[in-house]
Amino acid sequence: MTRSAAVAALLAGAGVLPAQAQSAWNKVAFEGKSIDEVVKGLGISKPVESKDITFTAPDIAENGAVVPIAASTALPGVKRIAFLVEKNPTTLAGFFEFTDAVETSVATRIKMGQTSNVLAVAIMGDGKVLYAQKEVKVTLGGCGG
Repeated sequence: MTRSAAVAALLAGAGVLPAQAQSAWNKVAFEGKSIDEVVKGLGISKPVESKDITFTAPDIAENGAVVPIAASTALPGVKRIAFLVEKNPTTLAGFFEFTDAVETSVATRIKMGQTSNVLAVAIMGDGKVLYAQKEVKVTLGGCGG
């Protein structure tokens, strides 16, 4: 076994790397034009609002091309976190998978074309789907604006 293969096996065993290095592209979900289309594409139930998800995003994004957002939760059994932007040309802005070996927390930057509600959606292993949301005002569009 090469040194890099051994390191990869060690990281995968520790839950730092996903079981598959690259998950399958969910074309239906990523091309969804509404929250309902994304929910259907992901094959999940309609999300229910929850105070157990901590979601941070700016009140005002001066540049919609780089909007910093983050979500975390201490709830056990969270398998995925998705970010949805209600008024973007494509609603699903990000999708992250977790194992039980890592903290359920993610921070990233997204593009937003206009002022919109942004949702952080936590998908539980038992099928429950929870979300937190915030309206982010965009002063300079990032999705073709």
